[in-house]
Amino acid sequence: MRTNFAIATLIAIPFFACQTSEPKETTPAPAATAIMPVDSTKSYDISLVNNKKDPTCGMPVTAGIADTAHYKGKVLGFCGTGCKDEFLKNPDAMIAAAEIK
Repeated sequence: MRTNFAIATLIAIPFFACQTSEPKETTPAPAATAIMPVDSTKSYDISLVNNKKDPTCGMPVTAGIADTAHYKGKVLGFCGTGCKDEFLKNPDAMIAAAEIK
């Protein structure tokens, strides 16, 4: 009888040890209207853009591209979202500074 009890105990211990009552960490889903932060670690391959310089600030795209925009069939690279937003306000006035390839 003791042997059966010992075997049952050995089988039951791992089962109950795995049953923890700690709450699992969950991340709430973002609301549909939430503004998602810009991923500053995202970068783009310079071979995918048609400009040599950021048309807003003049920075060479070889230094890094943080954002892109399509304009008249071309893909333009920008050093940041601020430069892209500024360009989109008046693109015709700034496109010459982009030095299109």
